[in-house]
Order: sequence, then structure tokens, then C-alpha cells
Amino acid sequence: MLRSRARAYLELTKPRVLSMILVTALAGFYMGCTSEFDLGLAVRLLFGTALAAGGTLALNQYLERDVDAIMHRTQGRPIPSRRVQPSEALIFGLLLSAAGIAYLYAEVNRLSALVTSVISLLYLGGYTPMKRFTWLCHVIGAIPGALPPVIGWAASRGNVRAEAFVLFGIMALWQLPHSLSIARIYQDDYSRAGLSLLPLAGTGGNPVNLVMVAASALLVGFGAVPTWVGLAGRAYLVFALALGVWMFYRAIRLAWGENSIVAARSVMFVSLIYLPTLLLIMVCDKA
Repeated sequence: MLRSRARAYLELTKPRVLSMILVTALAGFYMGCTSEFDLGLAVRLLFGTALAAGGTLALNQYLERDVDAIMHRTQGRPIPSRRVQPSEALIFGLLLSAAGIAYLYAEVNRLSALVTSVISLLYLGGYTPMKRFTWLCHVIGAIPGALPPVIGWAASRGNVRAEAFVLFGIMALWQLPHSLSIARIYQDDYSRAGLSLLPLAGTGGNPVNLVMVAASALLVGFGAVPTWVGLAGRAYLVFALALGVWMFYRAIRLAWGENSIVAARSVMFVSLIYLPTLLLIMVCDKA
């Protein structure tokens, strides 16, 4: 009984999403290091970020408990499946978020706590409610989704300068084809729950096709910026360009392909390879 309850609360934090947040925050921390890597500070950063992000994701499930109960892909989540009561999820999320931000403030620095607070506010107050009204929620959602590396940079440097926003830009551009491809795959499920994650297709196709192609095209060039500003070396540049072109190619295939679901899965697959691979090479080839 206790184990199943613990598992349900863990699911509220969306462990797979949380792990990506921690990986990107750690990458930002490492890229921001100007001297020896401070393992103790990195651990404190990850702990505080895990608490705050996990709490925010739990609050997201609390706010979306009605639509989660309708969609097939989310009916098994802790609240719709009644393994956790809504009031319990609310208290859990609030306590976890507050504890994480307070811990970052006390044990890392004020700036990392501030950036984390902005992420929570934008995710819960902007992206989450906008999903019910407009597909432009993806654009707003790209902002908190791209800020975890900035938390890491702020923790490492104690400031947020242009280099940190290079990492932010890569993440933000990556978010659009990634999240929009997922919206294409689960379009029927989202529509069933009344979520406006995609606009209606017109005679020229779905408008998000242009957004995905444009974002992927920009990502080809912007992914190379770390080399130009001295964050990474030439080996990184080669891989960044190759990965970016691959993403761009798949986005074009989705925009003009015959089977949109298959093409959308291809974009999602490439996006899941692109980000961790790019960050790993960037860290290994840090200038």
C-alpha cells in the first residue's frame, strides 16, 4: 500500500520530463563553469531544481485533472485513476515547489531561484491555461521549457549573460517541432478533451507546418552559435549542423508528406535524439 502510494506521488512529478529538465540544467551549469567543476554546488542545484520542477509538474496535473480524465493517454495518471486525491496533489505540488525554490535561494543563489520561479509561473499561469484556447500555447510553453539551462548557468556564474541565452535559444527553437509533432500524433485525443493544441487545417495545409519548418530551419543556424561565441569547438559545430539539417528534413517531410502521423512520429523521434546528443557533444567539446 505504501509503495503504491509513493509510486503515485512520484508519477505526479512526471519523471521522464523531470529527468530532461535536470539534464539540461546540469548542461547549463557545466557550460557556465569558468574554473573547476563544483560537484557539491551541482548536486545542490539538481536537488533544488528537482523539487521545484517536480512540484510544478504535479500542479500541472492538478490543474488539468478534468481533461486528463477524458484523454486516453492520460486516464491512468494518479488523479484521474483516483490513486491520489486532487487536494492531496495540490498540497504536494505547492509544498514541493516552494521547498525547491527556497532551497535554491538558500543553498545555490538568488538568481537560480528567481529563474526557477519564472519557469513555474509561466508554465502554470501561461502555457497550461492557454492549451484550452489556442495552439499558440506552444510558443509560450517554449519559454519555460527552454529556461532550465539558464538555471544551471545562473547557479554556476551567478549571472545571466548572452551565452546563457544562446542555450535558451537552442532549447526554445527545439521545443516547437518537438511539441507540435506530439500534438499532431495525439490530435484526436486532445480534441476529445477540448484542448486547442492545433489549429484547423486550411486549403494550404495546417498552419503549424510552416512554424515547424521555420523553427527547424532557424535551429540549423542557431545550433552553430555556441561555436561562434566560443562556448564549443569545431567538432560540436559539425554535429550541430548535421543534427539540425536532419531535423529540418523531417519537418519538411511532415509539412508535405502524405502520412502526417508517421511523419510526425519521425519528427518526434529526431527531436528526442537531437537535444541530448547536442548537449552531450557540447559538453564534451566545451571551448
